[in-house]
Amino acid sequence: MVKLSQTPWERFVSLVAISVLTCFTVVACQVGSGDQATDNVIRVGSKDFTEQFILGELYAQLLEDQDLAVERKFNLGGAPIAQAGLVKGDIDLYPEYTGTALLTILKEPSNTNPQQVFDTVAKAYENNFNLVWLNPAPMNNTQALVVTTDTAKKYQLETISDFAKQAQKLRMIGPPEFEAREDGLPGLQSAYGAFKLKDYIATDPGLRYQALQSGQAEIAVGFGTDGEIDALNLVVLKDDQGLFPPYQVAPVVRQPVLEAYAKVKGTLNALAPKLTDETMRRLNYEVSGNRQEPRTVAQQFLQETGLISPT
Repeated sequence: MVKLSQTPWERFVSLVAISVLTCFTVVACQVGSGDQATDNVIRVGSKDFTEQFILGELYAQLLEDQDLAVERKFNLGGAPIAQAGLVKGDIDLYPEYTGTALLTILKEPSNTNPQQVFDTVAKAYENNFNLVWLNPAPMNNTQALVVTTDTAKKYQLETISDFAKQAQKLRMIGPPEFEAREDGLPGLQSAYGAFKLKDYIATDPGLRYQALQSGQAEIAVGFGTDGEIDALNLVVLKDDQGLFPPYQVAPVVRQPVLEAYAKVKGTLNALAPKLTDETMRRLNYEVSGNRQEPRTVAQQFLQETGLISPT
């Protein structure tokens, strides 16, 4: 606080100190928000589930292998939170799914053509947010109806149409929101006929496959890259009416970051073709089933595929 009885020299020193402190405060605020592409750190984000942690680690380790400084900002929550962080500049890139971008962020009608969906979201993100979608992976983490091999044989189930004909005999288990979502149970009933289930069991996602294996339900609501599908030799019913849109994954990156770091685009695009459904299921199960750390699983995969050198 400035004293009322300061000498001219004291007043001068006080004013200089205040000016310097103000400058430091302004600079600190600028560094902490907005455009962060120039502070030599790339902030990699992720949403809040196993696959996202693995993908975030894959991106982060690939960039670190190119001698780029990376800060991990994982477990951000759902798509709207991650998207807001990207637009604000709190993160520089994160893995997103084309179907999520189409339906959740852009609020566009559903579309089952992978290329059309990608083109739509890529153009809209560039025009509306100055964000760039890099190459999408072939993997498709779309919603899926999953049964055991015994159930598939007993009820002769290969497609969702087959399931709809037998629905009154079957108990379905899945997340609570699936009962109300447009691309959930109401969507299924619209696309495949006004069938009725024997029962719908709403539960935590982590309990779905356990219930399926124990016989508490005959069909589970899953995702195409769930690790349990291959590990437990489960059957994914074909979406023969094309209800579910594609959910290919790709890095979404702030344009200033691509301009500041020339290596980012090519480095992350090299990963895309390696991520098939089978590969992502295996990596997911290493974490969800075998309890390995996402960082370890990502590192081992990148070394196996030759994308980074063994340390």
